[in-house]
Amino acid sequence: MLNRSAMKSRLALLGCLLCLSPALAGAESVGGDVGSTTRAMIEELGLRESATPVRELPGWQRPRKVVARVDSPERLPLLQAAAPGVEIVLVGSAEEAVGAVSDAQVLMGLCQEEVVAQGPELHWIQVYSAGVEDCVASLGIRQGHKLLTNGQRIGSPALAEHAIALMMALVRGLDVYHANQLKGSWRRDVGMERGEFMELEGRTMLVVGLGGIGTQTAKRGHGLGMRVIATRSSRREGPDYVEYVGLADETMELARQADVVINTTPLTDETRGMFNAAFFKAMKPSAYFVSVGRGGSTVTDDLIAALNNGDIAGAGLDVTDPEPLPDGHPLWATPRVLISPHTAGRSDKGRERLFLLVAENLRRYVAGEPMLSVVDIERGY
Repeated sequence: MLNRSAMKSRLALLGCLLCLSPALAGAESVGGDVGSTTRAMIEELGLRESATPVRELPGWQRPRKVVARVDSPERLPLLQAAAPGVEIVLVGSAEEAVGAVSDAQVLMGLCQEEVVAQGPELHWIQVYSAGVEDCVASLGIRQGHKLLTNGQRIGSPALAEHAIALMMALVRGLDVYHANQLKGSWRRDVGMERGEFMELEGRTMLVVGLGGIGTQTAKRGHGLGMRVIATRSSRREGPDYVEYVGLADETMELARQADVVINTTPLTDETRGMFNAAFFKAMKPSAYFVSVGRGGSTVTDDLIAALNNGDIAGAGLDVTDPEPLPDGHPLWATPRVLISPHTAGRSDKGRERLFLLVAENLRRYVAGEPMLSVVDIERGY
């Protein structure tokens, strides 16, 4: 029988074990078998596994050295557990990486030309963001047989919730009410110029780009009772809660049906400038445009003109072109526009998901297994 003092000691020890830092707790999940947390994340987010084991790719060898940009030294045990016996050098900036990457086979969290150029042995580069347009434009990434993976879908839940938040704020006129609040003006007659503010149940949401972010957004739109339609670039498959999945060349026609259009596309040659004057003319005058994809896919001058001309009812933008949006830009003063500074992917869970992915991909790379979230360098996503 334990005395009271011994019992308190054991409870304290149990409490310490339960309160391990996320990095140390995550280290358990990257052993020989994928841990339950990582496995659940892969399934929940639909992370894609390459069809080819990395050991079969030209240029692969078990790495001797990894250079990783991290947000905290506490990430080191997680990475060490994923790659026993491999030297892992943590850096906090591109400048530090330049001096460390000369004999490394793996680079994590950086893809700048000046860093990649200093790593002649680099074979695998793990980018933390979903967007890789700057990375794939680098000459260094296209030389040799480099493998590129990214953080696609990691921020999708937060991005989707942000898109829904922008949509709901606009359709209920919260942007107008808040502007009046700042002026100390109690006005109940706002929004009547184009009728009452919108109820969403039964309305149509068009998701342009049914990838990770688009799928999470569609799921939430369906949960609100909306009819969800979508487009994607290469195939028509989609989840049950999406009524219709069209190809890219159907986007304009589907826009005519939508009460809310949500842009979740990556930036490629095909998507650059696709949301232009003709697109906004195709939308209903009562419809809203929300963009959490990339700013370059929208022609900003055309969007401003559409808003001022009444071609669409409002816009919610987490991304803009140019970016950052400079002081005095007319978009700041355009009515019925909500702008957030490219922060939609931030959340209290996103960084932990990211480093679980990074550690799991490191484990797979060392073992020569199929990798997660591999980027097609030629396609740009």
